[in-house]
Amino acid sequence: MPGRKALKRIAEALERLSPPPPALPSFAEAEAFVWHTGPDRLEPVEKVNRVDLRLLVGIDRARDTLLENTLRFARGLPANNALLWGARGMGKSSLVKAVHAEVQARGEALKLVELHREDLPSVGRLMNLLRAAPHRFVLFCDDLSFSHDDEHYKSLKAVLDGGIEGRPDNVVFYATSNRRHLMPRDMIENERSSAISPSEAVEEKISLSDRFGLWLGFHPCSQDDYLAMIRGYCAAWGLEIDEEALRAEAIEWQATRGARSGRVAWQFFTDLAGRHGIRL
Repeated sequence: MPGRKALKRIAEALERLSPPPPALPSFAEAEAFVWHTGPDRLEPVEKVNRVDLRLLVGIDRARDTLLENTLRFARGLPANNALLWGARGMGKSSLVKAVHAEVQARGEALKLVELHREDLPSVGRLMNLLRAAPHRFVLFCDDLSFSHDDEHYKSLKAVLDGGIEGRPDNVVFYATSNRRHLMPRDMIENERSSAISPSEAVEEKISLSDRFGLWLGFHPCSQDDYLAMIRGYCAAWGLEIDEEALRAEAIEWQATRGARSGRVAWQFFTDLAGRHGIRL
């Protein structure tokens, strides 16, 4: 018979192998949380890094569609999972966070939970945790994509399909990606050329994006939209500058970056505000 100390060590080892489920956090203390593993926990976010919905220019259709879908979900009505895909720096993740703030401003109780891509294998445990909570959640995964040997997409399928239990009624899933099918085109072509059953190999992976009810595309912005973004920032922070000077500086800035986007517009405005002594 093992001694008392040996039994204690065995019990501690078993507990490390199968730890108890995490306790629900106090959801009243924050509007947003980040999911971490090792150990599993939801950490509250004191202040969400986001911009006002009205400052997101040039993405009107995506803005209105995502806002309406989120409002329906917050009110307990049917809503779709959403994939925001397309050009870098055009406000995909900013839109998710801004829509969440707008829904709250309209009096709807809604929590935002960020799930990091590398933690996708733990999503089943997170879903079980949220299922038991008396709140409604937008589960958000930013910059989602997969490589040819990446098996994480199978975990995501479970989120979108829900498995035998179904997706919790109080959770909707939003993801952003630069790729419409969540994986590079050369990988898809490689699957076609090397697989024994090419159509099935490709179908298994590209069908992942089909499981999102909403596809919202984001495309490179025009020069007019780029300038409108900057003017909106100037108006919001009360920065006064001659229109011709602003236009010339903004165009020169984007030329040095080799691209126009919402991110480039914000980077220019950050520089401009710093030079004019305005705190953001």
